[in-house]
Amino acid sequence: MTAERTSGKTWSRADMWVMSFYFFLGAALVIGTIVTAVLRVIEVVGNDGVRVYAEFAGTPAEAPIGPDGAATTVELESAYLLPPELPVASVGALVIEQIVVVLTVVIVVTCLLLLMWNVMRGRMFSRRNTAFVATAFLTGLVGVMLAPFFANMGANGAFAWISERTFDNVILSVDPVQLFGVAFIGSIATTAFSVGDRLRRDTEGLV
Repeated sequence: MTAERTSGKTWSRADMWVMSFYFFLGAALVIGTIVTAVLRVIEVVGNDGVRVYAEFAGTPAEAPIGPDGAATTVELESAYLLPPELPVASVGALVIEQIVVVLTVVIVVTCLLLLMWNVMRGRMFSRRNTAFVATAFLTGLVGVMLAPFFANMGANGAFAWISERTFDNVILSVDPVQLFGVAFIGSIATTAFSVGDRLRRDTEGLV
């Protein structure tokens, strides 16, 4: 009987507590993400004074931080825009951003919990576990790229609406460090599980 078909070890009480804790944590993360996304979508679709996060390329601005609240020039890196109304394209982009965030969190959390379930049952390396790791990695990578992309589209629409298309502030807001980190960790984990599964199958072939 192969390792992939083995039902696995008997769980101890500590195993049950650990698994229950992580399932609770994962469920809380998914539910919290969905609730936050729904509230944001309701706000965006209402299209009335929507707060839109935007990044700036060191744009000069005035802030009341001088003596007695005197205006002082500062360099703006990010701010929340409060346009009275957003273009339809921006509304759509901000809604899609939330959908991307929810799908990313749900898929990644589900894959990791299923992976943990298999590992705690004594099934460490298998094609199924490799698929869980690869799916979580690719989903996380796509989510890290797409969510800021659509958020940036929404912000650009807010800029265009407020400035009547006279202010150009097209900035790619994807964090390269975060993107590299997800890609690096995900590729290592996928490779490790893939090699482990191959070694397991080679070992079974020798028995």
